[in-house]
Amino acid sequence: MPETTDAPPILGNVPGSYALGVFRERHPALLRQVRDALPYTPDRHRALDLLEDEVARDVIAPLDRSAHDHALWDEGGREMFGRRWVDVPFLWAESYFYRKILHATGYFEEGPWRGVDPFGPVKRAELDGEAVDAELAALDEVAALPAAERERALLLGSLWGNRADLTFAVTRSGQGERVADLVADDSALLWSTLRGREPGTVVVVADNAGRELLPDLLLVDLLLEEGLAAEVVLHVKPYPYFVSDATPADLAEALRRLAAAPGEAGRAGGRLWRATRSGRLRPRAHDFSCAPLPYWDMPVDLRAEFDAASLTITKGDLNYRRLVGDRLWPPSTPFAAVTAYFPGPLVALRTLKSDALVGIDPEVLAALDATGRPWRTSGTHAMIQGRP
Repeated sequence: MPETTDAPPILGNVPGSYALGVFRERHPALLRQVRDALPYTPDRHRALDLLEDEVARDVIAPLDRSAHDHALWDEGGREMFGRRWVDVPFLWAESYFYRKILHATGYFEEGPWRGVDPFGPVKRAELDGEAVDAELAALDEVAALPAAERERALLLGSLWGNRADLTFAVTRSGQGERVADLVADDSALLWSTLRGREPGTVVVVADNAGRELLPDLLLVDLLLEEGLAAEVVLHVKPYPYFVSDATPADLAEALRRLAAAPGEAGRAGGRLWRATRSGRLRPRAHDFSCAPLPYWDMPVDLRAEFDAASLTITKGDLNYRRLVGDRLWPPSTPFAAVTAYFPGPLVALRTLKSDALVGIDPEVLAALDATGRPWRTSGTHAMIQGRP
């Protein structure tokens, strides 16, 4: 834990805040999406009705005692139950909402819906279509770039996720990469950390599945192919978590999509497929990946794994929120100070989609705030932050 935690946790009860919008708009819409995504039976619809009513009443209820992990959530939720969803820490409340979706859809229960991802249809749809074909085809030109430019393109592709096609196009055109959208850039630290020692284990903590997992895998391929990592441990979620979070099944789908593509994308997919067979690419699905907790509460085995790594790369907004405790730190607070507890070298790649924010130069912050746009939550800006 950071030496000081004076920064208050983010709550959803602030008028006009991103978190309030999640509870009032996104969660009800998501329940409708889940209901329509699969041919659920009447018992599942009744369970979804109960959850929808709980969200509408805005009172947190304990997990049903039939749930296999109800005791764990009872312990963590003792101070939350009976309160409004918007009045408890945002990270815990969001995590609990998604756990309740899995209960309502029967994901962990005996029956026909056991193990069926309620978000699966949306994630699979993202891997299909001409847009993904075009993004993967762009890899042929990226592969022909000088080494430094190729590395930059693949790193930015992973950073921006489903804006990877834009990143590749801009990099190839020589126009720069919309520097104003990258509000912090410690990419030099990433490369110097990997090149400053013998190739070892790089841990990559994945974020979203579907279209956004593909550029993450291409970055992993680069690390292995260029000898920057002897092996990569790729953390995914052990079961569905937030809407798009990658699970082992999603990883398999993404690897199949890459391996089946023509050109350089297919060659990268083939290399990654072989890397899983040889053990150079090792998927990992730790239960803590789905915990409603900051990383400073990580268990001993996970701490030892991060400590032994040459570098840990975390992807995405949720992992960033967990790194900084999902708290309202003064934005100029150094990233290295807030994450000093983290064992081993660390780099966070994040597109901004929530209010958690540290390590921003005051002048950059003032200029962005002066635009009057919701740049902290709109996904239009990104950051690469790290500490050795």
